[in-house]
Amino acid sequence: MGGSRIDPDGDGVNGDLAGGAAPDFAPELDVVIEVPRGSFLKRNLAGRVDFVSPLPCPFNYGAVPTHLGLEGDLLDALVLGPRLRFGTRLRVRAWGAITLTDRGMADDKLVCSVDRPSRAECAEVLRFFHFYARCKALLNVMKRRPGRNACEGWCEAADAIARARPLQGPWTGSPVPF
Repeated sequence: MGGSRIDPDGDGVNGDLAGGAAPDFAPELDVVIEVPRGSFLKRNLAGRVDFVSPLPCPFNYGAVPTHLGLEGDLLDALVLGPRLRFGTRLRVRAWGAITLTDRGMADDKLVCSVDRPSRAECAEVLRFFHFYARCKALLNVMKRRPGRNACEGWCEAADAIARARPLQGPWTGSPVPF
């Protein structure tokens, strides 16, 4: 993946994401919550259950309803902070992104919050997605779904947004089965 991946401390967190000298600029986007923090259910924007997780989601997880990610699904976004209800729509800043490879397809996940996340919060997000990539790899092997699975690390939010494309017309659902 292109874009900046500066890691001065060796902790996997881009130096500009938290506590660095970079200005507090981060793109603002609308995000709709699909999985409230602590929930086991992933619902799509229409409310239909896409899957049930064996573990609770540690973040509010949702999508940017105006952009498609690289795999053809709505651009993913997680929102740090207190639990938000399913369907909550909020305007929030994207401070960075995690790039996940799932079945060989790149899938950016914007990391959003009202305030700039701390280095510890960024490291927690990165640890989660490294763990999640291993779990998805195992699940995909069990389901006989080929392709590489990995957490590629942090990138700039602007780079992830630039790789996404604006949604043309109404959203009709993901082309990729879960």
